[in-house]
Amino acid sequence: MTSPSWQLSSPLSAIVFDCDGTLSAIEGIDFLAKNNGVGEAVQSLTQDAMSKTGLNPALYQQRLDLVFPRREQVYALGHQYFAHRIPDVSDVISLFKRLNKSMYLVSAGVNPAVKMFGELLQIPPENVYAVDLRFDQQGNFLDFERSSPLVNNDGKREIVRQIKTRHKNVLHVGDGLNDVVTLDLVTRFIGYGGVAYRKNIAELCRFYINTRSLASLLPLALTVEECANLLPEEQTLYQKGLAAIQEGKVQV
Repeated sequence: MTSPSWQLSSPLSAIVFDCDGTLSAIEGIDFLAKNNGVGEAVQSLTQDAMSKTGLNPALYQQRLDLVFPRREQVYALGHQYFAHRIPDVSDVISLFKRLNKSMYLVSAGVNPAVKMFGELLQIPPENVYAVDLRFDQQGNFLDFERSSPLVNNDGKREIVRQIKTRHKNVLHVGDGLNDVVTLDLVTRFIGYGGVAYRKNIAELCRFYINTRSLASLLPLALTVEECANLLPEEQTLYQKGLAAIQEGKVQV
């Protein structure tokens, strides 16, 4: 059987995932904002950042000033990320790990919520990148990690460049403007629109997922040889992803 033109010929060594709207169906800052009574204002800023203006320190500050999160809310957010995880994400990550691919979580979201979510997905803490917050002794928000590259729209480009010093072939999966900045750096970029379809992002991507499940990552991320060595339950997940592609739910 002839392999599809989009099938990889060389195996990937690392997978870089976005967090909000990609591995989890929620936008963390929007979730916190809703709980603190400023949901509409913050959601509007988030949508602009993801689709139009990109991320910048002033916008990052503006959202946090509105939300003014407490330490316990940020810790609880990690569990909310996991509770709202995208279908099949845990099985997809487990499969990638069995094939000796390193997992990374790179997010403009806030620590420790993102790191906790990564741990629940069994992604090593040292492979999780997010923006740290500072709180006072009473747990009130004080400031964010202003030196983090991730508060800028091109920040993920800097992080992925670091990851590429350790891994030759890298896949990046994400849903926003601050993800597509790595398009020319990675072996393969896959846009994810299963939570929020963004036409301008889809137009920039050769590959774009339009369905909730992440199973369709597998056909796009594995070589013929890797597919042939999948376990029976992994093959079922692979076939689910392949069906999504064949049904036109994935732009290829």
